[in-house]
Amino acid sequence: QVQLVESGGGLVQAGGSLRLSCAASGSIFSSYNMGWFRQAPGKEREFVAAISRSNSTIYYQDSVKGRVIISRDNAKNTVYLQIRSLKPEDTADYYCTANSQSVRSVMAGIGNFWGQGTQVTVSS
Repeated sequence: QVQLVESGGGLVQAGGSLRLSCAASGSIFSSYNMGWFRQAPGKEREFVAAISRSNSTIYYQDSVKGRVIISRDNAKNTVYLQIRSLKPEDTADYYCTANSQSVRSVMAGIGNFWGQGTQVTVSS
């Protein structure tokens, strides 16, 4: 079982950038496909980005394509989410997630392990 701890959230002005980190422990990080979801106030949790074990496959939600980069460092057991050109609608709790089955399973949010989340607030 893998434990996930997110960091890097905070208050940012619109147009700014942020890099979220998710440190994994308790299991072999390189065996997990990783992803990020977010949940805005009053809304359902939604998929943001996912990356396969070997970095070979990456998916993004259409609404964030071009502004978001997901990456991972298997040597550091960490996955990152870089967001640029932040908008007020990016305000949400951002959750790191892991799934050993497939990157599409990560995207579906089925059978995933989850972190506690990190809050991102974008001011206009």
